[in-house]
Amino acid sequence: MLVKTFASAVHGVDAQTITVEVNTGGNVMPGKNFYHLVGLPDNAVKEGFQRFEAAIKNVKYRMERFKTVVNLAPADIRKEGSAYDLPIAIGYLGATKQIATTHLDKFIIMGELSLDGGLRPIKGALPIAIQARKEQYQGLILPRQNAREAAIVNDLAVYGVENLREAAEFLNDERQLEPVVVNTREEFFDNQHIYSVDFSDVKGQENIKRALELAAAGGHNVILIGPPGAGKTMLARRLPTILPPLNLYEALETTKIHSVAGVLPPDASLVTNRPFRAPHHTISDVALVGGGTNPHPGEISLAHNGVLFLDELPEFKRTVLEVLRQPMEERRVTISRAKSSVDYPSGFMLIASMNPCPCGYYNHPEKECVCGPGVVKKYLSKISGPLLDRIDLHVEVTPVSYDELASRERSAETSADIAARVVRARAIQSERFEPYKDIYCNAQMPSRLVHEVCQINPAGVTLVKKAMEKLQLSARAYDRILKVARTAADLDESPEIKIEHLAEAIHFRSLDREGWAG
Repeated sequence: MLVKTFASAVHGVDAQTITVEVNTGGNVMPGKNFYHLVGLPDNAVKEGFQRFEAAIKNVKYRMERFKTVVNLAPADIRKEGSAYDLPIAIGYLGATKQIATTHLDKFIIMGELSLDGGLRPIKGALPIAIQARKEQYQGLILPRQNAREAAIVNDLAVYGVENLREAAEFLNDERQLEPVVVNTREEFFDNQHIYSVDFSDVKGQENIKRALELAAAGGHNVILIGPPGAGKTMLARRLPTILPPLNLYEALETTKIHSVAGVLPPDASLVTNRPFRAPHHTISDVALVGGGTNPHPGEISLAHNGVLFLDELPEFKRTVLEVLRQPMEERRVTISRAKSSVDYPSGFMLIASMNPCPCGYYNHPEKECVCGPGVVKKYLSKISGPLLDRIDLHVEVTPVSYDELASRERSAETSADIAARVVRARAIQSERFEPYKDIYCNAQMPSRLVHEVCQINPAGVTLVKKAMEKLQLSARAYDRILKVARTAADLDESPEIKIEHLAEAIHFRSLDREGWAG
C-alpha cells in the first residue's frame, strides 16, 4: 500500500515541502534487506530506519516484514538531518494500516525519534511553519519543544507532541490535541529590551560612551583601542542596549536564522532583543561567514540585525578578517556550491577591540611600553587597510582613574536615556532615506549620496582641510568624517552640520593619523 506524508527541507533560511512516499507490499527474499530509502538522503536520514523501527516497537505498534520503499521527493534535492524520522514512521504506520490515512495530506510532519518513541527538537521550525502556511496546510505536527517557535506563525494550527504514539493517535482520531497558541505581538512587546547589563554600570569613560552613542545612532562600525583592563569589552557588551529596538519584521528574520542554526533555547518563540555575538579569535573563516559541506549560517549571520564583537582583533587570522569585507559592504553572504548557492543575511554592526601593541601599553598615560622599535607598527599592520576602511570610528580607550571609580557624586546615564536619543536620530535618518532602497542609516550611504546629504559650510570645509593636512589623515577618512558628523548633527536634531560636529568626527579617526604608531 502506498501512503504519502509531507515534510519539509530547509535551504538557506527558507523551507521547501518534501513528499514522503512509503510503499509496503511484497515478500522479502531471505537474506535481503526489506527496507529501502531513496531520494538523496544523507547518513542521518538513512540511519533513521534503526530509530523508527525501535520506536514503533516500543510504543506498541507492529513492525511488519514486508518490502518497504521510502522515497523523499523531489528526489534531486539532498535531504539532511534526522527530522524525517517522524513523517517516515507515520507513513509506515499508515501503509501497514495501523492508523487511518484520512488526515495525512492536511499536515506537515517533522521530528527526530528516540528509540523509546519520544521526540527530540529539530532545527528550522519557524521557516517550516512559514512555508506550511504559504502552501495552505491545515497544521504542523512537530516536537513539543519547537511548538512555541512555530506557533508565532498565524493562521496555522501547530501541534506539539511528546512521542510517536501521541502523533499517531491524533491522526487516527483517537486523541484530541490543542494547538499551541502564541500571541506574537504580545510576546514581542513583553520581552523587548530586557538586558542584564546597562550603561549606568560604567563609571567614567564619557568619551567612549559618546562614541558608542554615535555608532548606534548612525549604524557605524567602531574599533576600541586601549590597554588591558581599560573597559573595552565591558563597553562593547553594552552597545546592544542603546540600539533601537527590533521591529516585528526584524525579529522574525533574526529568529529564522537562529532557528535554522539550531541556537534557539528550548520552548523559545521570538528573538526580541538584538543579537550580540562574540566569537573567539581562534574561529575559522567558515565558522565566521558560514558554509561547510552542508551550509549553515556563520557568526556574521547570527549577528544579523545586531552586533558582532571581535575582541583582540589583531589576534584573528588575517584570512578570517578578510572574508568579512564583502558581507560588511553588501549585508549578505552567499555560500556557493557546485549544484546550488545559499544566501544568508548579514546586516550587522561591527565593534572590534584591540591593544595598541603586543604588551598593551603603547600611549599609556602611566605605564611604559616595552615593545621594541617597529613592533607597534607591525602589530597594527595585521589589520588590513580595506578592513579599516569600513570602520568609521577609531576610539582610544584610556584607563579609568581611581577618583572616577570611587566617586558617588553622580549616577551615570542609563542605557534607556541614551537609547531615546538614538531612536530620535534614527527616525530622522529613516525619513531622510525613505526614497532610497536598502539605505536606512548614515553608515550605509554610498559616496555619491554622502556629498549630497552631508553639505558643510565654508568654515567646515576649512576645518576639514586643515585637519587632513595637519593630522595627515588619509583620503579614505574624508567620507567617514562626513558620515559621522552627519550622525552627530542628527543626535543634536540639527538640520545642518556644524563645526563642533565635524571636530568630533575628526577626533574619532585615530588610526588614520600618520605616525600614530610611531
